[in-house]
Amino acid sequence: MIREYITAAMKNAHYEIIEDEEPYYGEITELKGVWATGKTLEECRDNLTENLEGWILVRNSQGMDIPAINGYKVTTPKEMKVA
Repeated sequence: MIREYITAAMKNAHYEIIEDEEPYYGEITELKGVWATGKTLEECRDNLTENLEGWILVRNSQGMDIPAINGYKVTTPKEMKVA
């Protein structure tokens, strides 16, 4: 479920070239705070994927909603049990 969500979200990524040491900028506008830069487009994509994974983990651990992307959804359990 998470892999499909990440794949769908990355298909919605938008990239542009900015004036910076890392001139490639990418973001997923539907997911506030998910953005990255890189020296190459490939590095930017890799960084964006890594940031998206971290964003999902943080929101999940905090019990925050994760918006659906193209019909894919990551659900957060209401209560997590610790063994």
